[in-house]
Amino acid sequence: MAKKDAKKSKPGDDPNEKLIAQNRKARFEYEVLDTLECGIVLVGSEVKSLRAGKMSMDDAYGRMDKGELWLMQCDIPEYVYANDLNHNPKRRRKLLIHRREINKFAMRAYEKNLTLVPLKMYFKEGRAKVLLGICRGKKLFDKREVTKARETKRDMDRAMRRAR
Repeated sequence: MAKKDAKKSKPGDDPNEKLIAQNRKARFEYEVLDTLECGIVLVGSEVKSLRAGKMSMDDAYGRMDKGELWLMQCDIPEYVYANDLNHNPKRRRKLLIHRREINKFAMRAYEKNLTLVPLKMYFKEGRAKVLLGICRGKKLFDKREVTKARETKRDMDRAMRRAR
């Protein structure tokens, strides 16, 4: 049997990953300080709905409650064919991370008044994973700076292409 590489890789590098949803708004609204990959507790109809690609993470956030980490306001719509066995679309879902990671990651967010924001959800080797980030809210002038820098870079790239 071949051994797996012991290198650390970022989510998205692995060919066994299938992206379900990405929270693009989070990168604009927040400054991401650190990220962590978490497992998530789901019921069968939620998994079916995710495999169909139906999900919204626009209003979702993470919260500590009694030493456990929960994903709140994440909208996974009901699976059409599940009938009576369906789930509540906006229910809170438990995130699976080790106790030491909770102490290091989530407590840091709680103490420094930061927000836990889900950045993306994906299947990795058949299991649903959430990339959770510790984020600080951006001010209006920060957003303007980012937009201005992006526009100037785009203009410079266009000018370089024209010069060739």
